[in-house]
Amino acid sequence: MSFQSLEDTYTLNNGVKIPVVGFGTWQTPDGEVAEESVLAALKAGYRHIDTAAAYGNEESVGRAIKKSGINRHDLFVTTKLWNSDHGYEKAKAAIDTSLEKLGLDYLDLYLIHWPNPVAMRDNWAELNAQSWRAMEEAVKAGKIRAIGISNFRKHHIDELMKTAEIKPAVNQNYLNPSDLQPEVTSVSAELGMLNEAYSPLGTGGLLANETVASVAEDHSKSPAQVLIRWSLQHNFLPLPKSVHPEYIKANADVFDFELTSDEMKQLDVLHGAAGLANDPDKVNF
Repeated sequence: MSFQSLEDTYTLNNGVKIPVVGFGTWQTPDGEVAEESVLAALKAGYRHIDTAAAYGNEESVGRAIKKSGINRHDLFVTTKLWNSDHGYEKAKAAIDTSLEKLGLDYLDLYLIHWPNPVAMRDNWAELNAQSWRAMEEAVKAGKIRAIGISNFRKHHIDELMKTAEIKPAVNQNYLNPSDLQPEVTSVSAELGMLNEAYSPLGTGGLLANETVASVAEDHSKSPAQVLIRWSLQHNFLPLPKSVHPEYIKANADVFDFELTSDEMKQLDVLHGAAGLANDPDKVNF
């Protein structure tokens, strides 16, 4: 796919269009830092903002969206259901809380953040099914345009598909050259889901990697730009984050070069260089 700009889109399995690079806000503190970084991203041309109830910064994201003056319909906003809100009634309430905090009439994408929270190990599948039903109802009510999952592995997906009326549109995972997660990305793609990549820079852990640096030098690009480009060439949707306006802007400058198949192969074998994805069945939250 030859994308030209931040306004280019993937088309989700329900026909909704999603901008090919999103601006991530994980670990961005609530308040001025979150508000200013989202404003900087919108000013730099990002039209896709990814947040979550668990990040604690939905209100700041909402303020930035309002301040930007950009038409709501030109933006794509994602947030996520936190672990303590699994289940039908709780999920219904959580959706409304997120809408209120963001100051929005609808969400473009809503994800179940983790499939198997520690407090729900005994009945995670049933609670995911209940949460999903609440999310499907919110789609039918016009509160959400697309629904999906995050950190789900194959067995979690299999369970959800037993009762889901609406297929998940997205599976968002820890994806970068340090962990390609081949099984889950191929299963998701086969089922028509778009693979979104959080921590596309390996939570910063790949920026000093020698292989990444060498490829970057060959293209007169930064390591971050190479990693974001790598993600796009895998047909992933990367969600880079930064709180520095110059990096926010630079992270969007990834459309004027292409990595060769040899360079992609060099990057693909960096397994474990910046750690691996957390096992969703063993996380302690």
